[in-house]
Amino acid sequence: MTHTQKIEQLGYDVYDKLGKPVNVNVVRAMLESMSIRAIDAKQDYGIDDLQELAQLVYDQITNPRFLEENPSQLPVNEQFRADFTSATDYLKIKTRYFFYYYPLGLFHGVPVFLQIATIIVFGYSMWTYVGFNQLQSTAVVLGVIFGLIGTGGFVQVIGRQVSHYWFSKDFHMARKSTIMVIRDGLLFMGVLCVLALVLNFFANFYPYKFLWLVYAYAYSIGLLLLLSAVFHPLKERWFITVAFILAAGLSLVLHLYTSLETYYTHWIGIWTAIALMVLYLNWFFKRKVSRTKVFNRATSKTAVMVYRNYRYFFYGFVFFIFIFTDRFLAWSTSDDGALPYILYYEKDYEIGMDIAILIFFLLVGVLEFGIASFSTISDLLQKQIPYNQAKVFNRRSLKMYWEHVLILLIVGAVMTFLLYLIIWERLGYQRAFDQVLNTVSIKVSIIGGLGYILVAWGMLNSLYLFTLNKPTQPLNALLLGLLVNVLVGLAASRLISYEYSVVGMFAGSAVYMLMTLRTTLQFFRNLDYYYYAAY
Repeated sequence: MTHTQKIEQLGYDVYDKLGKPVNVNVVRAMLESMSIRAIDAKQDYGIDDLQELAQLVYDQITNPRFLEENPSQLPVNEQFRADFTSATDYLKIKTRYFFYYYPLGLFHGVPVFLQIATIIVFGYSMWTYVGFNQLQSTAVVLGVIFGLIGTGGFVQVIGRQVSHYWFSKDFHMARKSTIMVIRDGLLFMGVLCVLALVLNFFANFYPYKFLWLVYAYAYSIGLLLLLSAVFHPLKERWFITVAFILAAGLSLVLHLYTSLETYYTHWIGIWTAIALMVLYLNWFFKRKVSRTKVFNRATSKTAVMVYRNYRYFFYGFVFFIFIFTDRFLAWSTSDDGALPYILYYEKDYEIGMDIAILIFFLLVGVLEFGIASFSTISDLLQKQIPYNQAKVFNRRSLKMYWEHVLILLIVGAVMTFLLYLIIWERLGYQRAFDQVLNTVSIKVSIIGGLGYILVAWGMLNSLYLFTLNKPTQPLNALLLGLLVNVLVGLAASRLISYEYSVVGMFAGSAVYMLMTLRTTLQFFRNLDYYYYAAY
């Protein structure tokens, strides 16, 4: 392929992503996002300067004849055309977006809801069982938590790194980076396990048989989460639901109709989901790579990925520590002060937090809607509003943000009402488990539910900042929130009662939300600058 042909193909690739660009600088920004550098412009396209290459592409895709022969297929140009200026049309667009993305977000939460449904009906799910004694529950739940914490940072890296290559249509590097991040994630978990074993050798916190059980669940859940994360940037999230339904069904059948120990039915189910995901990803990448060219300029070195994504890694890592800190504090104390181990599962507290977290999962759809509509409508506004009216752009974008917050709070209020039904109505928890929630569980579920609403608001703010390539501020807010979570929860659980560790979670969530809110509002007041700086 000649340099001229390569430039022409590059123009089509840019046009597929941008539609008709506003100016040549937008084209250059797109080329840079596709990992094309000045040296690549010279080597791959025979052009000495990246700006010159951007100009050639811009001239090509803004040519009237080119536009006539290649009408843009971008949804943003179809659904959010410049003639959509009335409040009525704007409301219709927002409503359409909400009823598309909110159910989509809930659909992607099907694996979680499936576990809840099976535990209610059968007393069993793919990684829980009501028949476990307290020590067994401690091992299994710690394993799940350990898997979430150990892989949380790598899940964030997968989202960023694979999305980068997916957007550039470099499926070869998307596959390579996927394998590398999963490998590094499992190695990281291995290092954590070794450190825990060494610590346990000197401190003798738990029996070693207990720890091996924890690690078996941790590695199984961790690998499952890492593989699941890959499907999100690839826009293939539907297969997560398929894999979970098939695996959960197999696990449940083995539990009900065989004499296998519960541990083995869990592991068979989890690893079935893992196998299905691996097979699908292998088929998916083979198909995509065979249809596209290989970009030899890209790198897959671990050091490069760390440099690009280390703040996102730490955000994901710290986030799950934040989420489970209150449990660690609650499980490490009791009213009578007698605990057989340093962390010991507390059923009443866990039930309360499990009910509370339902609110968070039901808010995920709002987060998905918020980010999708922000990206699309920001693109619309920057096309509609003249460059010399930056304050108008910022003001309308800020109004959009508060609309999203209002929707989040309304949905949160509705979910809180559902929480009330679960707690007090006979069709709720009492009907499912034939027992009444005790005072501790009710108290924890209410405070925890309010805390999760604040967490969702903070995550909404963080997602806006991530979209603008500003991860440092959410990370700092989360670190301070974690500190408050520990200090307040430690004081409340030790000075009052163990269940008041949830107050620390609530206080930390409030700090996280308020700090990200302050930063988000600052960015929206100068959004014109940050928007173009990001893109």
